[in-house]
Amino acid sequence: MVEMESEEFKKKYPNLWREIMGEDSSSGPTTTEAHQDMFRGYIPTAVDYIRRCKTSEQAEETISYLEKTEQVTAEYAQRLRVQLRIRGLRSFGPRKKEGHYLREAGLV
Repeated sequence: MVEMESEEFKKKYPNLWREIMGEDSSSGPTTTEAHQDMFRGYIPTAVDYIRRCKTSEQAEETISYLEKTEQVTAEYAQRLRVQLRIRGLRSFGPRKKEGHYLREAGLV
């Protein structure tokens, strides 16, 4: 490893010096970085997909698709259908419009 005097290091690498010495005012990720990571790795649930639907018919098609592709069990699909029939589409929550996740992350 190369030996270097602290003053020389400070002159060559002022930003790194401030960070090492704790003088850097920024601690943690920037707002933009935090927002970009907000939904990283997030996998939507069946309810997330249903909340994008405009009609009960679309929700029924979505539930059938999720069941057919084995993303939900037959039992869970049946519970979703019962809730849809008895309590209605908006019982799953307000509709998620286009760009929902971008707005939630503050990127739009």
